[in-house]
This record gives sequence, structure tokens and C-alpha cells, in this order.
Amino acid sequence: MAELKYEFEHPRKAFGWAARDASGVLSPFNFSRRETGEHDVTFKVMYCGICHSDLHMLKNEWGVSVYPLVPGHEIAGLVTEVGSKVEKFKVGDKVGVGCMVGSCRSCESCYADLENHCPKHIVTYGAKYVDGTITYGGYSDFMVADEHFVIRIPDALPLDAAAPLLCAGITVYSPLRYYGLDKPGFHVGVVGLGGLGHMAVKFAKAFGAKVTVISTSPNKKKEAIEHLGADSFIVSREQDQMQAAIGTMDGIIDTVSAQHPLAPLIGLLKSNGKLVLVGGPPKPLELPAYSLLSGRKMVGGSTIGGMKETQEMIDFAAKHNLKPDIEVIPVDYVNTALERLLKADVKYRFVIDISSTLKPTTS
Repeated sequence: MAELKYEFEHPRKAFGWAARDASGVLSPFNFSRRETGEHDVTFKVMYCGICHSDLHMLKNEWGVSVYPLVPGHEIAGLVTEVGSKVEKFKVGDKVGVGCMVGSCRSCESCYADLENHCPKHIVTYGAKYVDGTITYGGYSDFMVADEHFVIRIPDALPLDAAAPLLCAGITVYSPLRYYGLDKPGFHVGVVGLGGLGHMAVKFAKAFGAKVTVISTSPNKKKEAIEHLGADSFIVSREQDQMQAAIGTMDGIIDTVSAQHPLAPLIGLLKSNGKLVLVGGPPKPLELPAYSLLSGRKMVGGSTIGGMKETQEMIDFAAKHNLKPDIEVIPVDYVNTALERLLKADVKYRFVIDISSTLKPTTS
């Protein structure tokens, strides 16, 4: 009975899968969404990617989760309704929503098209929206979002492949651009070959860089070079391989979300090189200051991108035929998929087929 309030919070009945507590186990969930406002786009969710941060949020590893929690911020679908003042979209358009659904729209970051850095940005699920209710993500049948936070998906990209670009894609595209690692001939390292890492390889290669994958798993070498197009591969646990690559890289995109040492990676950088963290380990990483001093090296970070850059990224992906490698699953496989993701047992992104497999239940 306690869940009945979520069904009547808003006028429109919705259905998805939610976790009720930090066990992270998902099960069917009846809830509700708002009516289409004058600036809103409503769309049927066709596909939703499973991001590693979904795991963190489901298990409350970052300490900010609100239950019931409907995850999903790699959402692709088809427009079913638009508000009276919507200018960019019409019914039938292919669209997507990524990691955020709101921001203040009036701060320095918002004016600079960096809504992701707005102190009041609102994430797609598990956050308080402007009306005071909690946001629910894309493991659900439809979405309602302000058109400013909706991305147009180019016709050249299938919806299932487009979905992961809305988080995994922009998360690596943005730092490659901002930190100047998008130059032909640059040598870029990519740490970790998962959902983020494999897209970092693809974008860096499209920019004309030489790419080296750095991984703890020797069995990923063939895949990295022959399938993803990396130029070389280093097993980070092999000291001779790491030693041979010291001082050779202009920059490194570190996608790892688990504890790992940073000093050996900093050693791979040339003078003025940049190590950019895009993963979110739940515990602090150790950063030896001395490793930065010689060579004037930099450790930076990056989180997704603003709406303008996200649109730029997905248009670039369509133009260069860059698509994530995905495993499409039915929604009732999602708990198994999350267990596999925890073991890195996916190449390289799970995508839930929402439209074909999400079946509403009666309350």
C-alpha cells in the first residue's frame, strides 16, 4: 500500500523497474509522471543503456540514493507528444535523454552551455525535481523532459546503439576535446576497456590519435587491437611493459571505477601530459604529489558534458559511424545483467529493450 502514493503523485500512470532498498534488486514498479508541460517533450522509451553508475546508485555506494529508485540515464525513444511552446521537436522524432533533466539556466555554467556543472543541475533519476518530486529514469515505459535537455538522435544512428552515447559517449568525448587530446598524431592512453573505455578508443581514433589501451586483463589485447582499432596494448601489471611506455603519452583517459594506483599512469605521460579521470571509484584514490612535479603533469577530471556538446558528440558519432558495442537484453534479465556488469562480463554495454519487453503489471 505504501507504494500507491507513487502511482498518484502525477496524473499519468507509468511503469518501470525499481529498487526498493540498497540491495539494488530491481522489480516491477507502478508510478506516475507529470503531464506534458508547454516546454516538455514526452517520448516512448525504446531502449535504455545500463551504466556502471546505475550499480553505484542502486546499492547507494555514493550515499545519495533515494528509494524507490528507477535507474537509467542512457534513454532513447520516439516522441509521442510535445508542449505548445516546444520548438525543436515534433511527434515521431528520434530523441534521447542522458544524465540530467534540469539546471538553473541562469548561472555562469548554464550560460556557457555547461549545464552539467551547474550547482543546481538535476540528474535524471533519484533527484528532487523543480516540483519537489523525485525523478525516475529510463528503466520505464515513457519519459517527460524539458526540451532543453532532450537530444535529437540522427537518423544514421539506430536507437539501441545511440542510447549509451548519452552517458558513455559524452563522458569520454568531452574530456578528449576539452583537454586538447583530439589532435591528429597525439598519443592517447585509455585505462580500462569497458563501456566508457571502448568508446574512448573509438572517439580518439576518429580524432586521428594513436591509441594505447592500458588494462589489467591480457585477454583483452586481441579485442582492443583487432576489433576496436587500438594501436597498442599494455598490461598494467607487467612492469616491463609499463617501463617501456614511460614518458610516451600526451594524455590518458582513465575510465576505471575501482581502486587503482595513479602514480604508474602519471609516469606514462610526457612532460605537460594530462591524466583525466572519468570513472567514479567509491573511495578516494591516492595521488603522490611528487609524480606531478617533474614534467609539469596534470591530473584532471570530467563529468559528462553540456547539452550543446552532447548534441555535437552524437552528431559526430553519426557522421563517423561510431557506435558502442552492445548486448541487447530483455528487462527481466536486468538483475543478472547487473551482476555480470559487476564482474565486467559484457562487451561493452548492456542495453535494455524497453519497448518489446517491459510489460505493465496491475497494482
